[in-house]
Amino acid sequence: MEKKMLEAALPALLELISWPGILYLTIGALLGLLFGILPGLGGPQVLALLLPLTFTMDAATALTLLIGASGATAFGGSITAILINTPGTAQNAATVYDGFPMTKQGKAGQAIGAAAAASVLGAIFGAIILTAILPVGRYLVLAFSYPEYFMMAVMGLAMIVVLSQGSLWKGIIAGGLGLMIAFIGYDPVSGAVRYTFGTDYLWDGIPLVTMLIGLFAIAEAISLWTKQGSIASKKVNTSLKGVFEGMGAVFKNFGLFIKSSIIGTIIGIIPGVGGAVANFIAYGQAASTSKNPENFGKGDVRGVIAPESANNAKDGGALVPTLIFGIPGSLEMAVLLGALTIHGIQPGPRLMLDNPGITLTLIYALVLANIIVGVVGILLASPLARLTMIKSVFIAPVILVLALVGSYAADGRIQDVVAAALFGLIGYAMIRHHFSRVALVIAVVLGEMMQQSFHQTIELLGYSGFFTRPITLSFIIITIIILALPIIRRKRGTTDENLGA
Repeated sequence: MEKKMLEAALPALLELISWPGILYLTIGALLGLLFGILPGLGGPQVLALLLPLTFTMDAATALTLLIGASGATAFGGSITAILINTPGTAQNAATVYDGFPMTKQGKAGQAIGAAAAASVLGAIFGAIILTAILPVGRYLVLAFSYPEYFMMAVMGLAMIVVLSQGSLWKGIIAGGLGLMIAFIGYDPVSGAVRYTFGTDYLWDGIPLVTMLIGLFAIAEAISLWTKQGSIASKKVNTSLKGVFEGMGAVFKNFGLFIKSSIIGTIIGIIPGVGGAVANFIAYGQAASTSKNPENFGKGDVRGVIAPESANNAKDGGALVPTLIFGIPGSLEMAVLLGALTIHGIQPGPRLMLDNPGITLTLIYALVLANIIVGVVGILLASPLARLTMIKSVFIAPVILVLALVGSYAADGRIQDVVAAALFGLIGYAMIRHHFSRVALVIAVVLGEMMQQSFHQTIELLGYSGFFTRPITLSFIIITIIILALPIIRRKRGTTDENLGA
């Protein structure tokens, strides 16, 4: 297998960078960047739009176009997350936590530079890991089951303790509200309908994208409308020097980048978990293992590096179950799986033997698409940073319109617009009273996975299933450490103060 892939490596790369392969890759990457920037849209939407256009193409060209678009959306979503506190896609939700405070400090260019470098390097890391584990990837995929999913969700919820700025109780209350929202709609196991208040719209729960648009975009538009001045409260650094400083920060925090990329890759490998989970867990581990976690949420560049590294590394991981078992690792991979089938390519263990060129085309396209949009993002960082100097009263209506249009564009339902507006009011109230919106979103993202995997573990393995599997035990230990670290730091700080006195 290794020999066949080595023989196909150079021809696949040459086909991709020659004409017209590079043209389709660039078109796909730029469309993915655009869809990532627009709130409410993302990878699934751009792939669904492009899929009918690939019917008459050969397999390599079609997959180049599709994977180019899919790989670029994560970075596109980070741009609006940084500039206007609006995650372009669900997997950029954690990026707003430090990206937007950097913008308010006049460091938008630095934040975009850090996001671009982390995105490109994360994609390269994910592609390297993908290439390395494809021959044995099926064993890694099968190592995760319901107990691991549950403990991963619990581990993510434990991050609320670390990420709660100010009052811990307000963070816990926000997390509890998030879990209540996650339980709206059908029970994933019994099928019972919960908390719908007789409204058909709520049967499937509240869409995550709609909620994110409301909590961040609309809430921020209201907040900006009530303030004077511009988004950036300090002088904006619009020189390329600031952008390069952000890129250099990734290399200065290279250990953090590696850890976050590993998290993104592993979570990407697990089918159905998704980029939003990788985003928050990577951000949480960055804060919990930092020597100064109090800086997170206040404009720390590490809070941009961690989630953006995980976002792009997870795409390489998501290809593992897609290619080895034909099980889509994410919604984008489900569309890609359909494209493979349409073009007569059967995913499975023999794919690397029968079509090594296609496998390598996917890997190369993923990396090159991120490089293309990374370069575009770096070139546009300075002009985009200047937008933050425009007065808030002019920016707020634009954000509001984009948010409302984005909430409708996601599924074409007017109810989503109403729900987004409602969450906008909730988000603004949380801003005013210093409740953590991130804690609420973490709980919503992880709530469904937690309740479903809990019931499935009890049915199949009983309560002992949580304590008899090595990976699950590892997650339990990590969760205990996450919860213990703030207490240890607090006691150590108290001891240092007493000694100083």
